[in-house]
Amino acid sequence: MRRISLTLLLFIISFSVFSQVSLNNNLNNLDYSSPREFEVGGITISGVKFLDHGVLIALSGLQVGQTIEVPGDRISKAINNLWDQGLFSDVKIRATKIIADKIFLDIYLQERPRLSAFYFKGIKKSQANDIKEKLKLVRGTQVTKNKIQRAVNTIESFYIDKGYLDIDVEVIQKPDTALNNHVVVGFNITKNKRRKIANINFYGNSVYEDKKLRRKMKDTKQKTWYNIFKRSKFVKPVYEKDIKNVVAFYNEKGYRDAKIVNDSVYRNEDSLVVVDIYIEEGNKYYFRNINWLGNTKYSNEQLSLVLGIKKGDIYDESVLNKRLRGAQDAVSTLYLDNGYLFFNVTPVEVMVENDSIDLEMRIYEGKQDRINRVTVIGNTKTHDHVIRRELRTKPGELFSQTAVQRSIRELATLGYFNPEKLNVNPQPNPVDGTVDLEYIVEERPSDQIELSGGYGAGMFIGTLGLRLTNLAIGDFFKKGAWRPIPTGDGQQLNIRGQTNGTYYKAISASFTEPWLGGRKPNSLTVSFYHTVRSVDRRLLDVNRFMKVTGASVGLGRRLEWPDTYFLLNNSVSFEHYNLKDYSSYFFIDNGRSNNFSFTTVFSRNSIDQPIYPRRGSLISLSLQVTPPYSLFKKRDFWRLSDDEKSNIEENFGDDAESEIMIRENARRYKWIEYHKWKFKSSNYTNIVDKLVLNTNLEFGYLGFFSNSIGPSPFESFQLGGDGLSGYSLYGTETVGLRGYANEGLPGTYGSLTPAGGGNLYEKLTFELRYPLSLNPNATFYTLAFFEAGNAWYEFEDFSPFDLKRSAGVGLRIYLAMFGMLGIDWGYGFDEIPNLPGANKGQFAFTIGQRF
Repeated sequence: MRRISLTLLLFIISFSVFSQVSLNNNLNNLDYSSPREFEVGGITISGVKFLDHGVLIALSGLQVGQTIEVPGDRISKAINNLWDQGLFSDVKIRATKIIADKIFLDIYLQERPRLSAFYFKGIKKSQANDIKEKLKLVRGTQVTKNKIQRAVNTIESFYIDKGYLDIDVEVIQKPDTALNNHVVVGFNITKNKRRKIANINFYGNSVYEDKKLRRKMKDTKQKTWYNIFKRSKFVKPVYEKDIKNVVAFYNEKGYRDAKIVNDSVYRNEDSLVVVDIYIEEGNKYYFRNINWLGNTKYSNEQLSLVLGIKKGDIYDESVLNKRLRGAQDAVSTLYLDNGYLFFNVTPVEVMVENDSIDLEMRIYEGKQDRINRVTVIGNTKTHDHVIRRELRTKPGELFSQTAVQRSIRELATLGYFNPEKLNVNPQPNPVDGTVDLEYIVEERPSDQIELSGGYGAGMFIGTLGLRLTNLAIGDFFKKGAWRPIPTGDGQQLNIRGQTNGTYYKAISASFTEPWLGGRKPNSLTVSFYHTVRSVDRRLLDVNRFMKVTGASVGLGRRLEWPDTYFLLNNSVSFEHYNLKDYSSYFFIDNGRSNNFSFTTVFSRNSIDQPIYPRRGSLISLSLQVTPPYSLFKKRDFWRLSDDEKSNIEENFGDDAESEIMIRENARRYKWIEYHKWKFKSSNYTNIVDKLVLNTNLEFGYLGFFSNSIGPSPFESFQLGGDGLSGYSLYGTETVGLRGYANEGLPGTYGSLTPAGGGNLYEKLTFELRYPLSLNPNATFYTLAFFEAGNAWYEFEDFSPFDLKRSAGVGLRIYLAMFGMLGIDWGYGFDEIPNLPGANKGQFAFTIGQRF
């Protein structure tokens, strides 16, 4: 019975194959029941247009001159060979003619349809574009079952990775009426809802509880009522990253053998996702003996001191790698800063005994490499010498990793280049022991137009300014340099105008040469400003006014001690105040005052970049001081004589007392004297990824030389609001504190400013920042802040812990043409005496970068 079944099966297979071999009508004398041998006299291909006939004949396995049986296995094998290609919807072999013992064959092939277009239904255009890139379907190629299935699998994987576990993909194929044998393929996608995670269960863990391990899965959370900030959706790539975080947590605690042995993801009866994770914790290990091998430059003691890992410390491979290669003061830095470009260290576990591990640090020092050539590419506007003078790597010096990193930092702080694209390409020359350094830069727009408005002191101030940061004054008379202006030498020019349209106007200009003389980083800054405020509330034909005219000259230089991040800036400034019939909360109505001062600023700036700093700090201590004129004059020199007072009493009657005070103040403050101290500290810490914490501390004190004269009415601190007063009346310094109103007591700006002005202030800020875009032409980031501060008139009233507190959120946008713009909303927690409503919810606007 078994033999009969096998014979019947072979007959059916043979018949089905032989039925594919047909004869022309004039060849009907061929007997299929009696196979006959033929020599293949010729082979032709029909039915296809786009495939090479010779290749198809070769794929069939048939050859001219070959002896075959008809019917026979060679014919059936040729058909199967062509079917296996997956390219055809129909395969037939026909005998076109027989001459004696020669047979002529034609292989008829019907090609599968080709792709003319494809589309998606049920999804967003952005997602469709992402899927198109992954599918890589090419128009004009054949549409096969495998190709369609691969496309479906790719679409399903795309959405499964996004947490859509119940994805449905319907494939629609329609003939293209415009093209023969072409089809249009559609993918109708139904994502369905994402499935939430009901439970995350751990098995095999005894050292740490499930809830602690779940906390290490930062972005994969199970569904709970209190979990509102993290998603409880199952997203496979995120989940795979999070289980690696669990293993990394164990490794950091000394469990170096910890691993995930298995995990299972399934649905419960509510169709929610359940995740079971099986852990093998292993034993906890500790560092024991660490020996060094191959080191000749530094001793074992020196390397162990830099490594910073002691016997008995928990075994943590991530800490080991960081201390060897990752940290700024790592062992590798010690060598790389001394020319050992090819330095390498490999930690090898030489003994594992009980809970202790002995390590052998196998070092390859190599030879010291010196810098041969230093080149710059990518600078299309900035001149080479401007870039080279900022570099800390010079030809002939030993290679230094720290010097390279510092050079990148210096280029970033210039503000001319995209800090995210700054890079250096070392090109070693092993033959002569040198290395070429190629710095890669990408220019970005740095010039700015300021068009802004601010409200302060009861008026709206409009500002129009132009800031050119990379001028080339030396090219002003060179032909072809005006495109549209000469640029590339790093000189800065600022021009600014302000007005409220009726009674206030101001103009200012400044110029900075960052490398005076071109050989050393000594800067020269010259500035001028002029302000007019009219009592008549008109800009032209002013009869009652206060005019302020000032100029300053400053010199700055970089210091080598205490380190190369320190700066010293000295400047001399002169301000002249001219008042005529001016009575607007000022100490005199008529007269002139002069402010001649010297300012010195000692600072340290290690911030990595100006737009979105992630690390570094800016610390500054400044002193602005005038000559102590009162020390060279008799006491109460400003007092009027009895005759002068009598004359005023006769002329002014009841107003005589007020007039006497005004005239005595005019004498008292003709030459203003004070000493002004300021301290600022701003530190940036990269917490995780791009999240940055900025901590800021400020302190200011305005002192005086003579008790009889007292505090200067100039240069006081005005605290509160957004810090945008819009203008400067007479040398006051505006300090913002968000969450409190701009408007203060009469004669002051800022709701935290005491009556008479702030001669002392303190401010503390904590600010968390996270970028939404680091595009150099449009950088913007969000922030959350906590601030506290206060101001006092008398030093005796100073209380460092009596601070007005606020908190809030904000947004910053940096546009290349307009600089940094921002808006904050802050809530002041403390009420302000005599100013109801000055705290609580307040919006604050920011123009320019603040450190």
